[in-house]
Amino acid sequence: MIRVYLAEDQSMLNSALTQIIELEDDLTVIGSAKDGQVACDEVMRLKPDVAVLDIEMPKRTGLDIADKIHQAQIETKVIILTTFAQKAYFERAVAASVSGYLLKDSPSDQLISAIREVVQGLTRFDPELVVNMVSAAHNPLTAREQSVLVESVTGGTTHEISERLHLSDGTVRNYLSAIFSKLGVRGRLEAIQIAKENKWI
Repeated sequence: MIRVYLAEDQSMLNSALTQIIELEDDLTVIGSAKDGQVACDEVMRLKPDVAVLDIEMPKRTGLDIADKIHQAQIETKVIILTTFAQKAYFERAVAASVSGYLLKDSPSDQLISAIREVVQGLTRFDPELVVNMVSAAHNPLTAREQSVLVESVTGGTTHEISERLHLSDGTVRNYLSAIFSKLGVRGRLEAIQIAKENKWI
């Protein structure tokens, strides 16, 4: 029996995915959460075979949890679910050694297949995501600069961004300055617009 943990902050989708997974004879959902911190704590405690993680959740993102699993070197395989075909997210997921990266509007049978495949040591990345990443123009931004810019999309002060990324205020300011210089812009809004148009974030 493949033990699955599900983290998805939308209640209806959380319930629907749980029911779909539970319909399979060889899969069982051992826990679920709508909060990233709760999900992280429970995944580290329960050590499921597969953690299916929403990329955007309160308190901790799916990528934060994937990073934690990777650093802790536990055997849990990670599948990221996202509505965002963003290069920065994808690159961070690869760096965290996730086994799957699927769009939320993918057919449910693709998720079921992906769960079985990652347990066998295979990887499953949505073809649309891969095409977008390969076709994107050359990205002058480093992975960390992309992360800072992604956090800037949701707004907030430099201090708030630094807290979310566990960096100092000065470091975030330096990253933003480097981003503006590389993209030839004066502020965050212009930088975000250019990065989105080129699928760098």
